[in-house]
Amino acid sequence: MNDRSRKVLLYFIAGLIGVVLGSCSVERIDESSVIDQNLEARIIEVAGSLQAFQVPKETDLDKIPQDPKNPLNPYKVKLGKMLFYETALGMDALKEKGKQTYSCATCHLPELGFRPGTPQGIADGGIGYGEQRHLDPDYKPSEADVQGARPLALIGAAYTTNTLWNGRFGAGGVNEGTEHLWAKKGVEHVNKLGYQGLEAQNIEGLRLHRMVINKEHLQKISVLGNYVELFDKAFPEFPESVRYTPQTASLAISAFLRTIMPYYAPFQRWLRGEKDAMTLSQKKGAMLFFSKARCYLCHKSPVFNSMEFHAIGVKDMWENPLAVATGPNDLDRNLGRGWFTERDEDMYKFKVPQLYNLKYGLYFFHGASKKTIREVLEYKNRAVSENPNVPPERLSPLFIPLHLSEEELDYLQDFIENALYDPYMMRFRPMTVYSGACFPNGDSLSREELGCN
Repeated sequence: MNDRSRKVLLYFIAGLIGVVLGSCSVERIDESSVIDQNLEARIIEVAGSLQAFQVPKETDLDKIPQDPKNPLNPYKVKLGKMLFYETALGMDALKEKGKQTYSCATCHLPELGFRPGTPQGIADGGIGYGEQRHLDPDYKPSEADVQGARPLALIGAAYTTNTLWNGRFGAGGVNEGTEHLWAKKGVEHVNKLGYQGLEAQNIEGLRLHRMVINKEHLQKISVLGNYVELFDKAFPEFPESVRYTPQTASLAISAFLRTIMPYYAPFQRWLRGEKDAMTLSQKKGAMLFFSKARCYLCHKSPVFNSMEFHAIGVKDMWENPLAVATGPNDLDRNLGRGWFTERDEDMYKFKVPQLYNLKYGLYFFHGASKKTIREVLEYKNRAVSENPNVPPERLSPLFIPLHLSEEELDYLQDFIENALYDPYMMRFRPMTVYSGACFPNGDSLSREELGCN
């Protein structure tokens, strides 16, 4: 074969390869377009519109669900953001060394989906940052501010009317008709104020988590900014005598938390019309989410949480080998909604959590019994209780085997891990706090790990 013939043959082969590859590319584009159409149709069938699962941008305050008794304004949101990260508020620590070493953000880190890096959150009595946080040797477990259930993520908290795994906080919503239980369950003093769960819980939380808020202290720690002035702008309707208090601070923190939205997650972008924001694999996972995998039956809100409670038989926190200060008699954590309502049919039922930014989370469920999303999916695929206190007859009727293949689990995992991941959550972290202190933690180990020294 001469050189001319050889070149002609090579051009022919190259052209043939191009046609084949081009054909494959067209097929992939066509498959993606078909799934887009089918997914849109399925979402509309499930929820009525694509907008039903869209979240507002954090700056569109008028579009964010809010408590009528705590209307949002920019000053209130800014104040809440500062207070949420402010370690200088932690002045009621049990030990002197614990003062100014923790903040609300200690247990709700934006890079971890506003959750702790350990099974339990440890505020006062903890040392270290994120996944390295642990009990200070100088604190007994009973002395530390540590909870017997895993802290819930704060993303999309605006879609929660009643908070905690058992829904105890909040005057309305699912707690209408439970007023006779409030005193017995220790929530009457906040629920009777008429706020929704987020606001009510934070009023209680500032006391529980050993924070000090009064005008004198706010003036003292106002180094890089003026907290008192910001309170004045945020709450002009409050008389000065009650303007600089844990209650107004909690309202500001709640206002900030309501703005934490996963607006830039690929699925949110896809819902807004960017059809290339999700990969083909993620779109297949989304189709499973809204069909065979049945996720949508419980995860119903724009952030895929709901105010429903279901028993799925997972282990409690006390069974986690890393847990402290909890046990089998920690009934308000272990019995779920049933502890609050005292109804047998509510026993071992827990609130449906949101699903955004779980990618780098290390623990899942109220007892932190699973460490990866894959483990969660495999558990739900089997639908077999692992808690001997929750026999089959107590399980939710929606908790049934899904019969998903390994490939289908791969698609579903890709959708939840990546399509529901907003990569810009650090936008909800301030550059500094007004005290100028190290944040979100101020203990010596955290300071070293955070580079504050």
